[in-house]
Amino acid sequence: MESTAARKPRRSGAKRTSAGNAKKQAAGQTDLVQLLTPEGERVEHPEYSIDPTPDELRGLYRDMVLTRRFDGEATTLQRQGELGLWASLLGQEAAQIGSGRALQDSDYVFPTYREHGVAWCRGVDPTNLLGMFRGVNHGGWDPNSNNFHLYTIVIGSQTLHATGYAMGVAKDGADTAVIAYFGDGASSQGDVAESFTFSAVYNAPVVFFCQNNQWAISEPTERQTRVPLYQRAQGFGFPGVRVDGNDVLACLAVTKAALERARTGQGPMLIEAFTYRMGAHTTSDDPTRYRSAEERELWETKDPILRLRTYLTKQGLADEEFFAGLERESDALAKRVRDAVRAMPDPEDMALFEHIYADGHALVDEERAQFAAYQASFVTAEEGI
Repeated sequence: MESTAARKPRRSGAKRTSAGNAKKQAAGQTDLVQLLTPEGERVEHPEYSIDPTPDELRGLYRDMVLTRRFDGEATTLQRQGELGLWASLLGQEAAQIGSGRALQDSDYVFPTYREHGVAWCRGVDPTNLLGMFRGVNHGGWDPNSNNFHLYTIVIGSQTLHATGYAMGVAKDGADTAVIAYFGDGASSQGDVAESFTFSAVYNAPVVFFCQNNQWAISEPTERQTRVPLYQRAQGFGFPGVRVDGNDVLACLAVTKAALERARTGQGPMLIEAFTYRMGAHTTSDDPTRYRSAEERELWETKDPILRLRTYLTKQGLADEEFFAGLERESDALAKRVRDAVRAMPDPEDMALFEHIYADGHALVDEERAQFAAYQASFVTAEEGI
């Protein structure tokens, strides 16, 4: 689960980006699409606008709160030994919920392994996301039921899958858009560049949604690119835009426009959601080894949930009863997740070799036999141990 540019861990104390550099990166960006400031104030943008109803605003807030609670519960379960690994989305809720709610039912999603918020928007049961991380399945949902593909571990490969799928639906004449999610680290992979080339040449109806969370494990964005990531699209012949990834309204508006552009035959588009990874890359990572506490503290002031709550409160669109009810709902979700994970049955030992080839394969048959012999070499408790 790492980019090729981020193999070597940094020594303790070797911070790649200081708080001062982070301020420079995040401040004064005239090219950043923003509709809701960190202080919870609505602003206008000349190209992108949206006018959600009070119910829709409360719904976006609910989505982000429940997604964060589920994500936090999964992290805790990993620390308790119930999951082998977890990739947290903490801090990226607005990017995922905003873009996820922009999708139509017929659109198709190709995620990485961190799109828990998009999965929520597509109606995938949160407990189904955990089977792979517990090691009991390779993905607990049918991709075609929700038009949400299985999580992809190989960095950047899903952009190729999305491009090929988009080329296919275009040939079929379907009124469908495709969206591929990837991170700033994946933008250095050749698969992503190849996806950009093919999608541009074939005018594929695909949106590339890059969540630039500033860190490809221990490599900062400045080690990935000399220009803002969204500008790379120009070299491939299609537009790119940078959006405030902590602004759920901006992410919704920009993604909705990009998807509509794809559906109407205008080809691909790149969205760079400028956000921040508040937690570790995964639960096997220690971000204190390579980034400063000051940097995280700076981004905490831009929290996507806090800014929408501030807006709802200022506008009188939500009261304490709403927030208290949502807290109870999040508690119930957390309990359901805990109970579901602990009740997951272990797979059959030989299931590992099923569904590899449609018609069987001699090498798989050989490996199955070897594994069966290995398993049979152990004496069971019933046999006297």
